[in-house]
Amino acid sequence: MQKLVTALLLLVVLISCDNKPSQKYVPESSGALNALTVVMDNNLWQDTIGETIREKFAGPVDGLPRIEPLFDINQMPQQAFTGFMRKQRTFLEIKYADTAGIEMLKNPYARPQAGVVIQGPTSRSIVDIIRRDSAKIVSAFKNEDVQEKIRRINLSLKDDEPIQKAFGISLKFPSAYRYAKQEDGFFWIRKDIPHGDMNITIYEVPLERITDTNTIGAIIGMRNQISGDNITVDEGARFATEAAYAPYLYTTTIDGKPAYETKGTWEVRGKFMAGPFINYAIKDEKNNRYLVLEGFIFKPSASQRDNMFELESILKSVKFLDKK
Repeated sequence: MQKLVTALLLLVVLISCDNKPSQKYVPESSGALNALTVVMDNNLWQDTIGETIREKFAGPVDGLPRIEPLFDINQMPQQAFTGFMRKQRTFLEIKYADTAGIEMLKNPYARPQAGVVIQGPTSRSIVDIIRRDSAKIVSAFKNEDVQEKIRRINLSLKDDEPIQKAFGISLKFPSAYRYAKQEDGFFWIRKDIPHGDMNITIYEVPLERITDTNTIGAIIGMRNQISGDNITVDEGARFATEAAYAPYLYTTTIDGKPAYETKGTWEVRGKFMAGPFINYAIKDEKNNRYLVLEGFIFKPSASQRDNMFELESILKSVKFLDKK
């Protein structure tokens, strides 16, 4: 009798296990930010497909004063893309197949992970897909990197209560930053780095300040006036937008609100000082304003891409609170 009871209990346990949905274990992803693993045969990497990938994914970053690649690319053949190497946070896989197509993958081998598989019967068909969809692919990879950067920032956050009270927003930035200025509706936040510094400014302007007819002119004028009046420089000098090069202007969405994204170069007129900036003018109709978030760095004679990416990630972490 005891053996029969034991057998029945074991049967119930097995049935219960069978009724539970199977959950595949997905390991944690790895890899540096702004890096991309490209999986394709070596002969394709040296052909027109590889040339197109390098053009679209390792081209220069807009707004930087020196040429720096969009992604640091690590190419490997298909047979090497196994085990640990499949844990890369972002990857682009290229292969020949009877039909042409593109597949966007989310967490296929690790978590979090963004993967893209492009296939086609000929090199020409694959190149056509890369050229057609490169902007969408870059956006997917960059969004994954931004979310990972914000996750790392969350590990050691600076108190943003002063920003919440002044502007009705929350902003996530590391505790290594400090409040350099909090007055007259203008915040200046800074972090010291080797051979330079990283900076964030926050302010607001009325909706009518930025017009649709001359948007870039309005943003340059706004920066030159407000930042020029509030960024402290030596006597006889002034913080302003570099006049020799027109900034890049894009439209985007930040926390569900339309925004202008501007990338360009700042300078201190009267001094040999300059560097890149990224500016978001976010349309907040509820409060009849544009909220302006900007990041800029001073880091002469050194790479600046990753520093600017950190600032971009911080600015994109903004959340508008219910009440200002």
